[in-house]
Amino acid sequence: MSLAVAFQMDPIESINIDTDSSFMMALEAQKRGHTLYHYHPRDLSLTGNVLTARVREMTVVRQKGAHYTLGEPRIVDLSTMDVVLMRQDPPFDMAYITATHMLEHIQPKVLVLNDPAEVRNAPEKLFVTHFPDLMPPTLITSDKQAVLDFRAQHKDIIVKPLFGNGGAGVFHLKPDDENLGSLLELFTQLYREPVIVQKYLPEIRQGDKRIILIDGEPAGAVSRMPQEGEARANFHAGGSAKKTELTPREQEICKAIGPVLRAKGLVFVGIDVIGDYMTEINVTSPTGIQEINRLDGSALEATLWDAIERRHRENKGA
Repeated sequence: MSLAVAFQMDPIESINIDTDSSFMMALEAQKRGHTLYHYHPRDLSLTGNVLTARVREMTVVRQKGAHYTLGEPRIVDLSTMDVVLMRQDPPFDMAYITATHMLEHIQPKVLVLNDPAEVRNAPEKLFVTHFPDLMPPTLITSDKQAVLDFRAQHKDIIVKPLFGNGGAGVFHLKPDDENLGSLLELFTQLYREPVIVQKYLPEIRQGDKRIILIDGEPAGAVSRMPQEGEARANFHAGGSAKKTELTPREQEICKAIGPVLRAKGLVFVGIDVIGDYMTEINVTSPTGIQEINRLDGSALEATLWDAIERRHRENKGA
């Protein structure tokens, strides 16, 4: 079964082929005989309810400096595709949200993953609040006094932008830190949205675990270890990868959220767990495939494509 697969993603020339999950997805799709197309979100056009994109046929190879080939650009009706993969990185801004609205016009004829309406409704740091028993004490607010009261209660806190990513703008503040007021003023100048404040979890020193769920089932995990003197373990912030296994608590978390993810068409998801608590549910453009593959000797991209092809068959039969 050969499928026409369009990757809506960032510029292919800018990716790191040693870490990028979209690259692995493209390699596996190509291995299975699917035809690949590449376009940027800005290449979308909606005329009435007809969604088109300026696409280029794409081939990929694991060769640094020459990892892709793109054909000549041409405009196609995206409803002629079999699968469209939303793989552009955040920020989760109005441009991102607009793209999700536009992609809804080709559903259900085309399998769009992750489901754009559910992606729009599940920002990482907000979606997790629907599972309060699984998350650390958390406050989302624009009220400075509420933040001060939260710190008075929980002492060490983490303050971060509500729609940030990759560990950018994450601050660890201790009870006697005098910079909280200035930080909140800065956030107010930079962002219109509330901030998110969480109780600091000292277990971060043992790693921030990224768990990949594929169609609601845990498929692999990696511990992201923070550098000395860092409160962030994100790979983008210099965190290192360490082999790991799921604890009973983490299995409990996956069991609780898996059916919800599956029902919402969130096929490729990465959750972040520190100690006993889930801190984020990443549905926009999860990463971690290559790090887990290297440590576990697995091939998560194959498991993922098994799920995508199964979803495609179900979609066509519906």
